Order: sequence, then C-alpha cells, then structure tokens
Amino acid sequence: MKKRVLATLLAAAMGLSLLTGCGGGSSSGGSASGGGSGEAAAVDTSKEVELVMYVISDRPAGQDIVDENLNKLLKEKLNCTLKINWIGWAEYAQKYPLLFSSGEAFDMAYCAGWLGFSNLARRGAFMELDTMLQQYAPDNYALQSETALAQATVDGHLYAVPTLLPTYTTYGAIYRGDIASEAGITDTIDTFEEVEQYCDYIVANHPEMEAINEYSSGPETSLVWTRSNGLYDIDANLRFLFYDPSAEHPTVTPLYDLDGATDFYKRMKEWSDKGYWSKSALADTDSQKTQNGKAGLTFHNIDTWSGYTVQQPDWDFKYGTMTKDVAHLPFTQDCMVISNTSKNPERALALWNLITTDQEVYDAFYYGIEGTTYELNDQGQFTILDMDLYSTNAMWAARTMELNRNQAGVPEEYDTIRQGWEETIKDGVGTEKFTGFVLDTTNITTEVAACTNAKQQYGWPLELGYTDDVEASIEEYRQAMKAAGIDKVVEECQKQLDAYIESLGQ
Repeated sequence: MKKRVLATLLAAAMGLSLLTGCGGGSSSGGSASGGGSGEAAAVDTSKEVELVMYVISDRPAGQDIVDENLNKLLKEKLNCTLKINWIGWAEYAQKYPLLFSSGEAFDMAYCAGWLGFSNLARRGAFMELDTMLQQYAPDNYALQSETALAQATVDGHLYAVPTLLPTYTTYGAIYRGDIASEAGITDTIDTFEEVEQYCDYIVANHPEMEAINEYSSGPETSLVWTRSNGLYDIDANLRFLFYDPSAEHPTVTPLYDLDGATDFYKRMKEWSDKGYWSKSALADTDSQKTQNGKAGLTFHNIDTWSGYTVQQPDWDFKYGTMTKDVAHLPFTQDCMVISNTSKNPERALALWNLITTDQEVYDAFYYGIEGTTYELNDQGQFTILDMDLYSTNAMWAARTMELNRNQAGVPEEYDTIRQGWEETIKDGVGTEKFTGFVLDTTNITTEVAACTNAKQQYGWPLELGYTDDVEASIEEYRQAMKAAGIDKVVEECQKQLDAYIESLGQ
C-alpha cells in the first residue's frame, strides 16, 4: 500500500513540479498496530484556543510577522491560533528532554529518532493516538502507509504522526561539475575509482582547494563504502556496527571486521598520502568548504546536493549515488507528537490535518508571507527573500509530497533521481525491510558512549589515513573497542535485530 500511495504522489509531483489544494480522504489508509479504527469525528471549534508547538532551531527574526499572518488563517479555518516556541541549536540537547518532564502544558512538538522518540514514548511523554489520529486528522491518516504507522508505534500504541515526505538512505559524491568537465570526466562520479580520478585532477590542478571536504565532525567515507556494498548501519548513532540486510540471518559486525575493511583503510591511507585532505582535518571546524570553494567534493545526501546547487549555480554541482540498496529512512525521522500535557489534543490534530493537506495554510506555516519572506516562480518553486528575516519553519515533519515546494534553482534531476529510487524500493525487501527497526540502547548506554569515544580516537584517524601501518592501527582500534565493551554492544544489537526479524514473521 505504501508503494501505491507514494508512487501516486511522486508521479503527480514529478509531472507538475507542484501540487496545490487539499489532500483527499479518498486514498486508502492502512492501519498498523496502534493505527486505530476510529472514525472521523467533528471537532468542536466553538471556543477559540491557543495551541502551543515546540520546534528545534533558532528563532527567526521575522517570526512575529509570520505568526500574525498564519493566525489570521487559522482563526478563519479552525478558530484557533498557534504559538511556536523555539529551542535553539546550542541548547536543545539539554532542554528538549526536560520539556517532557517539566510538567509544562503544551500541545505539539517536533520529534525524531535523533531526539529519542522511542525512549520518550516509553516514558509516557506523548499522548497515545491509537484512534485519535484517524478521528481528528482523517485526511492525514488516509495518506499514511502501514510502514510509517508501524514505525510510529511503540509497545503497541501509536505515539506520533509520521512525515508524509519520504527521505532516503542514500549517500554519495557531491562534486563540482565544472571541474569534472575541465578534467574531461563526462560520466557520473559514483564509484571510488571515479572519485580518485576526479580528486587526482584537483590535487594536480587546483592547489587552492582540498580534494575532499574533511573536518572535525569526522569522515563519511566508511559510511559511503558500506552503503556502496549494500551494508546498513545498525543505528545512526552507532555507525561502527553494520549488517547485510539481504542475508537470510543478518549478522551485526564491527566496521573493522567486515570483509574488505583492511583494503578500504589502505585505500584511505593512499588518499591521505596523495593529499586529498588536510593532515589536520580533525581540528578543522569549517564544514562549508565545498560550497565556499575550498574543497572539490563531499560525501552526503541528495538534499545537501540540492542546497549546494542553489547556493552556487555557476559551479554545476553534480550528485553520484553510491548506495547499492536504496531504502527509505524511517518515517519517524521527522514526526509530530502530542504532549501528554496537552489540553486540546483534538484541536491540535485538526490543525495538523489542516497544515498537511491545505496548500494555503502549509505555505503560510512553512514559508511565511509571499512577497515578504518568499516568492514563487512560474514553476511554483520558492525563493527566500531575506535569510536574516525568515527562511522556512523548523517543523520539518509537516512536509508532504503533495505540498512541499522545491527551492528555485534545484535541478530537474533532483526529482528524477528520487522518482527512480521510488520505483526500485520494494516493501519488505533488503534494507527497506529494516527501516522500521529502532535500537533501544538502554541496556548498553555506558558501552555505546565508550565505543563512540574509541571510534573517534582510533577509528577516525585510521579512516583518514593518519597511520604508518594500517594493519597495526586496525588492531589497535579493535582492542580499544573491545576494552570499551563492543562485544556487549554487538550482543545486544544482534538480540534486538533477531527479535525484530522474528516480529516480521520471517
């Protein structure tokens, strides 16, 4: 069913670039455990209420005028207003968990796996939506897939409204098309051999820049290498453990013990010795080198690529997919939760239904005021008029295939590539089968922290080729991880992965 809904939405989006109007309730919506069997119910709008929403980001300077414009619409359509509270990037790690333990009464919040969705759900932070989603947000519910609803279900109860905009597991090469043309490279760069050819040219002809963007947050090359071999990381926060989703009995394995890992690390030393990146990359805090002309290539996802093309259109940025088995990221990667302290959960869900199915409300909520904060071109693509005033809303969970607009300057290939992925992704096959798996690290918190530190201390320098003896450094890394408790982490991850596979009846 997911494929029918998403394929229909994507085909329409590809053909029109933009869909307008409301999402209809005629689409067949599935119900997962916790998905509910409630029927659509009328929302009492006789009393005006103020709903309160929390998002993660720094508050825009122009938020007041955006709120004023939005609330005029909301009063007309739902007799309510919305107050958005912003938790800044510098404080979210401390403040976000406290939000749900403080007893503060509020209605809605952005959530995601990286914000601890499943753990917060188990602690009772969110209201159960088992029947309420279908009752009070029926149009949104009709567009939800069984897969998405299952991913938002924890211990038998639905605790979130998943995003309706699919994102993907793909990583790849983002590189300067103008430099590739200069080097005589006409094929898409999507293999390690082609990356080498491109980087060799940069080292020889563009001394003003690094070939590959590496900096203090750590290298991405091992993630690209594992994805290019069809392997998947057990968790976004444990990218030192991988498994093969196509295997009959997937085995959780540390990165350094994977087949071909030694050859991978030796190649990274060769790249380092060639000068593809700085010898002090881990002390470099500049993450913007690719888009500011100081690096020729970076490894990341398709949305990062589309952003670069908008920022630097003259450089003709290209994207080479380097993921063998493309799948969706969890639909709870961006989701909306109703706080357990909400006094108006029905109206909050009705508001969410409106935001995610009404183009006029979505535009006012997400982009602001046309002519003041953004403008549209003839293709329905948006341009931010003043980044210091307002860009877009940080409630990313509101984005849908129907209503979301591409930014002006995003190349046509962006939609074409995504459409190609949608055509190849199959429910319950390969990596897609595991997108609903959520690791619970409660029993291994100490070991995970220690292994993460060991990865940064020993794994990152090894991956950047900062070694005179690759095999000796691999063994040093392995012993450091053993001392940190990697065996216990592997055992717990394997146990949970086996249980997940058993729950699928496979």
